[in-house]
Parts: sequence; structure tokens; C-alpha cells
Amino acid sequence: MGFLILALMAACVALILTKKLPTAFALALLAVGIGLLAAAPLTGGEHSITDGILQTGSAMLADTIIAIALGSWLGALMDVTGIGSTVVRKTVELGGDRPYGVAVGVFLVATLTGTVTGSAPAAMLVGLIAIPAMIGIGLPPVTASGVVVMGLSAGNPFELSSWQFLSQAVGVPVHVVRDFQITFFPIVLVLGLAFVLIESRRRGTVHTWAMPTAAPEPAVRKARTDAPWYALLTPLVPIVLALVFQVAIVPSLLVGIVYALLTTTRPGKLSSTALRTAYQGFEVAAAPIMMFLAIGMLLQAVQLPGAVKALRPLVDAVTPHNPVVFVLVLGLLVPLCLYRGPFNIYGMGAGVAGVLLAGHVYPAAAVLGVMASYNQVLGVSDPTSTQTVWSAEYAGVRPEKVLVRTLPYTWLIAVAGLSLTAVRFLS
Repeated sequence: MGFLILALMAACVALILTKKLPTAFALALLAVGIGLLAAAPLTGGEHSITDGILQTGSAMLADTIIAIALGSWLGALMDVTGIGSTVVRKTVELGGDRPYGVAVGVFLVATLTGTVTGSAPAAMLVGLIAIPAMIGIGLPPVTASGVVVMGLSAGNPFELSSWQFLSQAVGVPVHVVRDFQITFFPIVLVLGLAFVLIESRRRGTVHTWAMPTAAPEPAVRKARTDAPWYALLTPLVPIVLALVFQVAIVPSLLVGIVYALLTTTRPGKLSSTALRTAYQGFEVAAAPIMMFLAIGMLLQAVQLPGAVKALRPLVDAVTPHNPVVFVLVLGLLVPLCLYRGPFNIYGMGAGVAGVLLAGHVYPAAAVLGVMASYNQVLGVSDPTSTQTVWSAEYAGVRPEKVLVRTLPYTWLIAVAGLSLTAVRFLS
């Protein structure tokens, strides 16, 4: 039975990689398939297919879905009100014609943006101004694209919706996720800055300002004025509330939204701006919400008694428990999270994590460390990640070139995260 479940997982991976099915649909299909193979009844409680996998599973990550929607709303507000463009423009102006200064400044701004939201909208928020500016002073396009996505990923340890997802997916309190991510953040930041400084030594063609082939900014952007300085603190508001005052994630994001509205919008336009940006944010959040609905179903399916009984002997036989071997083996498997592979934590990797948890193979905190480590590779080097695709195409290069240039650094970040996990949770 266990081999049949693994074969079904492999088939779904193939469907995802060949783009025969969208990832969310493939994960939902896999969840139902696991339920059938595990001999779960069609109806009748949390261990059934309809009531358990489809009903309970789809709502399993409800808190994460709400956090994703609010984070996207806050990101849309930063875009529409000019907060994001003001921060990027001021940073580029401060860097002048110094490639190192501009690249480091853009990286830090992208890190700050990444604490609010990720994916393509975040890359656009930073990259529309920053990528042409970096190319204009002589950085190669692939480096300019890499700086943006490396920065966004460096902010991920403080992205509140990511905390919520990891907390729910692994079944640990949010403070456990927070503590690990705080410890992991300096590693991510240092190695991200290493990428910026090392790769900025390469030089492309120096232009007077921007790429001639770049799409012009929409007229609405040209008409904007700079946001006031106190509005630029918007990304820090939810982080400070959650990190310092330990306010729950959803209220922290809501306060950030209210702060952005009050500091950038005239009273008469508060309602219209709030509604318009909410619709924009929720439109962006629709795709990840579909994904999290399916991931919840998959997590519910792999926790079925029949699935646990079938998979645990197989998983026990192949998973390393020695801390050194743990780091070596899982470090070598890092590329399997690319191209929507089996270790992609926003896809099949969530199911693998669920198997490890349901079978009590590793402590929940160790599984958290694995997922957080692999996530650093996904957000930068995966050529199918939306932020990587947008940044590369806007810079005029193929996403695979960003993969080649960034993977040595993100692989090292992942191994460092796995080492941190082994020291903290497996020693």
C-alpha cells in the first residue's frame, strides 16, 4: 500500500512538471487518491474522504489563507499609495552611480518588502524602478534580477503569513516559528549580501539610465508624488507588533493596513482606496489561496490512519537520524524542491512534511527547519516561481539564468538552515 501511495505521488509530480494539471488540482487529486488507497470511508467523520479530506482539509489552513489575503492587501496598498515606489526611488537616488551602493540598497529595500508580501507583485513593487536603475549603472541583467529576488527571500523569515503557514502546516505554535526564523534570518541576510557584493563585481554594458526595451511605467505611476516619510514605516508596523508586542498575526496585518491608509489617503478617499486595494490584493491572493486549500486537503490525507500505517515503515527506512547525515542527505536533495518538485513546500513537499509528522519520524520543530530552509531556495532559484519569472523577464533574461547564478548561494543558505535545524532540534 505504501508503494502505491508513493507511486501516486510520483504520478502527480509528473503531472505538475509537465503542466498537465495545475498544482492545486494535482494536490487535491492526490489527497483524494491517498484517501482511497488508505481505505478511508466516503463519509463519516474526520477520517473520511468527504468530511475529513475535502471539508476539514480545505479549512485546515484557514488562518494562513486570511493572512495571505491581508498581506496581499497591504502589498497592494503600498503599491497604489506610492509607499513602495518612494522607498525604491529614494534608495536608488541615494546610491547614485555606485553599483555596490545601489545594489545593496535595492537588496535591503527588497528585504523590507519581502516581510510584507512575496511573489510577483512584490518583485514588481521593487523591480519596476530598481532593475532598470541597476542595469543603467552597469550591472548585468541577471544580477539585477537576482538582487531583487534574493532581497525578497531574505525578508521571508519575517513574513507573517509565512509564519502562519509554517505554524499550521507543522503543528507548532507561532512563537516556535518566530524563534527559529529570527535565528535563521542573520544567515539568510549575510549570504544574500554575499551574493549582492560578489555578483556586483561583474559588469555589463553601462547605459545612461534604463533599458530601452523595458515596458514603460503606467501613467498612474508617473502621476504619483512621494509618500510622506512616516508612511514609509508601513512594512515595519506589523512586524513590530508581532515580534516585539507579540500581537497575533491577523490583527498585526490589519493594523498595518489601517496605518498605510491613514498616513497616505485623504479622509474623503479612505473608503474607495480601501475597497480598491482590497480587490486588487484579493485578486493577487486568489492563486495562493487555491494552493493552500489543496495543501490542507493533502495534509489531512497523509494523516489518515491507513496512510500513516502504510508509509511509516518506508519513511523510517530511508530518513537519516544522525544530525550530520541529516544535513548531508537533505542538503544533497535541495534541488528536488525546484521546478515544483517533490520537496516544494508549497506543493508536494507539504505532503512529505505531513508524512514525516504523522509518522513521528522527526520532531515537528525539525520539520519546520527543513521547510524554512528549502523555502529560501524556492523563492529565488526556482524558475517557476512567479517573482523569479517576472524579475528575469523584466530584466530581459531567461529565468534559468537566474537559477544558475543564484543556486550556489541559495543552496548554501539551505544547508546552513539544515545545520541550524540539526543543532537545535536533533542534537
